[in-house]
Amino acid sequence: MPADPILNFSMTWKLHNAMWPGLVGKEDGSDQPPISLDRMLEMTAASDVGGKGFDGVDMFLFQPHLDIDADEAEIRKLADKIAGHGLKVGSFVAPVWEGTVGGSAMGDAETRGRFVDAVRKSCRYGKILREHGVREYGSIRIDSAVGVDEWSKNPVEGTKLIAQTFKESAEVAADFDEVLVVEGEICWGGMHSWKDMLDLLEMVGLPGRVGFQADLAHSYLYLLGYNAPEHALLKEGYSDEEFWAAYKTMTDKLRPWTYDFHVAQNDGSVHGTGAHDKTGRHCAADDPNGKLDIVKCASYWLLDENGKPRPEIKHLCWDGCMFPNATLEKQETWNTILGVMLDINKAYSK
Repeated sequence: MPADPILNFSMTWKLHNAMWPGLVGKEDGSDQPPISLDRMLEMTAASDVGGKGFDGVDMFLFQPHLDIDADEAEIRKLADKIAGHGLKVGSFVAPVWEGTVGGSAMGDAETRGRFVDAVRKSCRYGKILREHGVREYGSIRIDSAVGVDEWSKNPVEGTKLIAQTFKESAEVAADFDEVLVVEGEICWGGMHSWKDMLDLLEMVGLPGRVGFQADLAHSYLYLLGYNAPEHALLKEGYSDEEFWAAYKTMTDKLRPWTYDFHVAQNDGSVHGTGAHDKTGRHCAADDPNGKLDIVKCASYWLLDENGKPRPEIKHLCWDGCMFPNATLEKQETWNTILGVMLDINKAYSK
């Protein structure tokens, strides 16, 4: 798409805050313990920039935030709580990893079956929230749940197995009229570069049912070729002109598959804990070391080649994954985030 599209439409996206930063990288008894869902909801609902707030939340369907196997009455009670804050529910992160419900998408039959079961449980949860009325849009997020080193032992067969697991998951999702989105995060095998991600999506071959979830922080690492230097589109010391040319190359390939979108900032480094090690570092929206023009980068994902909004994307979500608790507990953190998201809506509502 053009770097500076001519806009002649009116469009605003719903603005959501992610709840999983209160969980990912947090451990009971550590100096970064989990932050409760109640607290995350309270801070989201209290956010305000010029009288505008968040419209909703995206969630991770696992403990300690919630029980994915809860009965319908308990799920509806949670829905009432979220609605009571004036918020909607959008996309879910399905618990597809080992140690949650699922397991590696390129594992043995039993392990891959658990992966599909995690998707099934997530679809059930989403169906109840849709019937309640608190959820009107959004996707279910998955990834390969296997590290790059393990995938690299046999990339061809590994990718085939991942694709087959995604196809089986898509059959389940279709029964619930859900869309699956695969997050392009560099720590997950078979989707750790823009090229490998594109190859996997094409192998699955189910546009409209299985797509891509673009995160500004993670996709920046795609450009730099972390974990896949052979697919790097930028070299250290790149110029502004080189950046936007590379960004266009990447987004032209992945944008047609993109059905879910995370607003984020990255300083060019990697960070993580456990299975999420060496993944794109999320930093504050106003971090002076941030490499991205967030508003302009967003347009490359949200607008088509003619500069028109892509109807597949109904909402934007901020991802502050692995922010320290001291940052997450500051209300100004969320207000700054909200302000940047409002800037995106303002820029493309003309």
